[in-house]
Amino acid sequence: MGRFVNPDNSAFQVALNSEIYVDKTGLLSYTNKVLDTIQGYICNSRPRRFGKSFAANMLAAYYSKGCDSRKMFSGLAISQTADFEKHLNQYDVIHLDIQWFLSNVSDPEQIVAYITECTLAELRTIYADQLPPEVSTVPDALSRIKEATGQKFVIIIDEWDVLIRDEASNQKIQDDYINFLRGMFKGTEPTKYIQLAFLTGILPIKKLKTQSALNNFHQYSMLNPGPLASYIGFTEDEVSALCQKYGQNFEEVRRWYDGYLLGNYHVYNPNAVTSLLLDGTFQSYWSETSTYDSMVPFINMDFDGLKTAILEMLSGAAVPVMVTSFKNDMVSFVNKDDVLTLLIHLGYLAYNQQTQMAYIPNEEIRREFLTAVTSNRWNELLTFQQESAELLDATLAMDENAVAAGIGKIHEEYTSVIQYHNENSLSCVLTIAYLSSIQYYFKPIRELPTGRGFSDFVFLPKPEYRYDFPALVVELKWNKNAETALDQIKRQHYPASIASYTGDILLVGVNYDKKTKVHECRIEKYLKSGEK
Repeated sequence: MGRFVNPDNSAFQVALNSEIYVDKTGLLSYTNKVLDTIQGYICNSRPRRFGKSFAANMLAAYYSKGCDSRKMFSGLAISQTADFEKHLNQYDVIHLDIQWFLSNVSDPEQIVAYITECTLAELRTIYADQLPPEVSTVPDALSRIKEATGQKFVIIIDEWDVLIRDEASNQKIQDDYINFLRGMFKGTEPTKYIQLAFLTGILPIKKLKTQSALNNFHQYSMLNPGPLASYIGFTEDEVSALCQKYGQNFEEVRRWYDGYLLGNYHVYNPNAVTSLLLDGTFQSYWSETSTYDSMVPFINMDFDGLKTAILEMLSGAAVPVMVTSFKNDMVSFVNKDDVLTLLIHLGYLAYNQQTQMAYIPNEEIRREFLTAVTSNRWNELLTFQQESAELLDATLAMDENAVAAGIGKIHEEYTSVIQYHNENSLSCVLTIAYLSSIQYYFKPIRELPTGRGFSDFVFLPKPEYRYDFPALVVELKWNKNAETALDQIKRQHYPASIASYTGDILLVGVNYDKKTKVHECRIEKYLKSGEK
């Protein structure tokens, strides 16, 4: 057994020793299925603290000849599969953590040489007869071993993209590293010696010109998780079970930490959930792993519409994003969509694959965004915050004229002339108008548009403000009247979260007249059963 070639299973044992462990060995069922196939080249990218190293360590512990992991995996999901023992500890494994290598070289330009030196040294202890002194590259060594022994390799590279991110401005390092990966994985010869290749990182494989440097890899990411969706983070069922075990209110946990939609799964950041369950405190755990400082340079880029899009998402809206032009690096930005796509990969934004819309996933990340833009003193945000605070105060005071005037003012300032009479833009105005509610309320719950109006916007106060701030149900109408908006609210069934809400509830009906460009508002206090 070695450090990099045929490692032991101690790293995965640490995960099993932890108080909270969620069984993700179903991933092994998938990798077993694609061993020695075209689909056996996998790049699985996900944000920080979403279990990248956990997955890499699990794969190494299961496949490596350098350990006996039968007892370790006994009782886990993979042990119930028909081919569990067929693949258990049966392969030569090379497990490389690029972040570790980078931290152990004085000059990043030497990292490829250092990886090669360390890997070859361990391969020679196992296959001395097959590797004469003139062998100087890892791909050549693997090719010779396969030719002489018939042995194929499982290659696992954790944090594969750390050089793409941390050394983004050094083209030589980029080129040397991509060439190293290309030599390892691309072409006919690697298919002879690779049983499985599994890369983890934050970014998908880097694009060079119009072609991927490693286009034989199947890329599963926050944009397109494919069959790996349920293994990226905690699923809703897993979080629900943990909440029951640790006595946490699942609905509160969902409001704080849900929001990533991967395939058919609602996915949660494992670090946030485990931190909450162990600490018992609802807060943003994101800043402990990746501070907002890393976000600011990207959202400060002067691309048309970028700051407006972020303001909309801060207010709870989703914005369209074209993800195809992003070059999978940290420097090649040409438009706001590239920045938004990077923020999706970093986990600061979520992505709905069906609607092709980006949004801030949950309360935890919304706080990080708010901290970032507030600390950077965006004039746009400061202006909206002031106007929005006045609007919220007027709403809580049930001052209908002031609310109508406030929404009209924001509508006029925010919406372009071209889109001024667009119903979707009116919806965005409504979410932007109540931007200041971020401090006291969760992001608004919004249903799909119906008819010529929009379904309710529901603003629920955070638990600590429940008895100081009412829930708000806001309805926006177009070319009708505010009374009609109120009537529709009363006819509709409230969301489940409102039905059980114990505080006050205000109903807010707003109408916009296209001809007169006038807004009107009606506000009523909702009387629950038994109230007068």
